[in-house]
Amino acid sequence: MEAKLKAYLDQFYADNCAHDAAQTERIACWRNLHPDSATLLALLVRAKQARKVLEIGTSNGYATLWLADAVRDTGGLLHTLEIDKARQKVAKQHVDEAGFADDVRMEVCDAGEFLRTYPKYYDVVLLDADRSQYTAYWPDLQRLLAKPGSLLVVDNVLSHANEVRDFITQVEADKNFSSTVLDIGSGLLLATRT
Repeated sequence: MEAKLKAYLDQFYADNCAHDAAQTERIACWRNLHPDSATLLALLVRAKQARKVLEIGTSNGYATLWLADAVRDTGGLLHTLEIDKARQKVAKQHVDEAGFADDVRMEVCDAGEFLRTYPKYYDVVLLDADRSQYTAYWPDLQRLLAKPGSLLVVDNVLSHANEVRDFITQVEADKNFSSTVLDIGSGLLLATRT
């Protein structure tokens, strides 16, 4: 990662933390991926030489920039989904300012509808959205992660363990996937197609 982008991301994260600390309602927070989690995620994309990456839950684009930098190195493309148009607009500004407009395809849509109708596959999927929908997403995620070695990364599995318990049980019960939970950031679930 170039020093200029690293400095941008460091300031971006600090500003987001200050913003979130000043909010009285959770919905107003950006709720970004922890930098340690983002670093690992970008490393995994590079290690897998992933060319097709999906982010579900763009928010204001912090993780998007980490992923965009990684897919630029692999010659791939990041596809990112956000349901809130205002958040996507903020994310697009960051993507453009950081110089990743050609590396990222951004959509404002309902993730469940997108997952049900998308006909292709992804090498890596980051799931960081409405946790109450994860179990409903699972059948479509299985289909989109059909290639051996494809990887699902889910954030907040320790910080919000009660909200993702059923989803983790669902993933662990699937004999086509091998998974583990890492105590990094807010907790990451990694599940790979075997």
